Amino acid sequence: MEKKVQVPDGVEVRVDGMRVTVKGPLGELSKDFDDPRFNRLVKLEKKDNEVHVSNLDEGRKITAMVGTIAAHVKNMILGTSVGFRYDMKVMYTHFPITVTQTGTEIQVKNFFGEKGARSATVVGDTEVKIDKENITLTGINVEDVGQTAANIERSCKLTGRDRRIFQDGIFLTGRHLKNGEKV
Repeated sequence: MEKKVQVPDGVEVRVDGMRVTVKGPLGELSKDFDDPRFNRLVKLEKKDNEVHVSNLDEGRKITAMVGTIAAHVKNMILGTSVGFRYDMKVMYTHFPITVTQTGTEIQVKNFFGEKGARSATVVGDTEVKIDKENITLTGINVEDVGQTAANIERSCKLTGRDRRIFQDGIFLTGRHLKNGEKV
């Protein structure tokens, strides 16, 4: 099986063994797909303006790894050429939630009237824009942006109460490319 990923104009891809480096107008991303279980069984190479990921064995796990690597390379190309944007919404019915950012930490204050603040970590180079009840996360690495969104959502996790009644929290409402297209 072989997967091909097109490289658009303005994006440069370098393949060095199992390390892929993608450089585009928004920045540069690099990822190492080195795994001792699959090194000899997965072949990664660049031909013309395509990245070819193929397997040398027809095993189910190796075929899945080929698809995974191709998807990562495609996300790296999209991120460096267009970028990713995640939209989140602050929802509350009982106590007004206040969200602030200090460095690489996001503080969620007054969640259910709690005296202390809950915190979430911003991963990588993710940019956070807080506008009262809307939070926008942008970046070129989809893994960093997605993990930051998960950290914020998890910081408002509610235990010991019925989620059908107590629906307060910060929730992901949309995943887009920076130009507005759906991911």
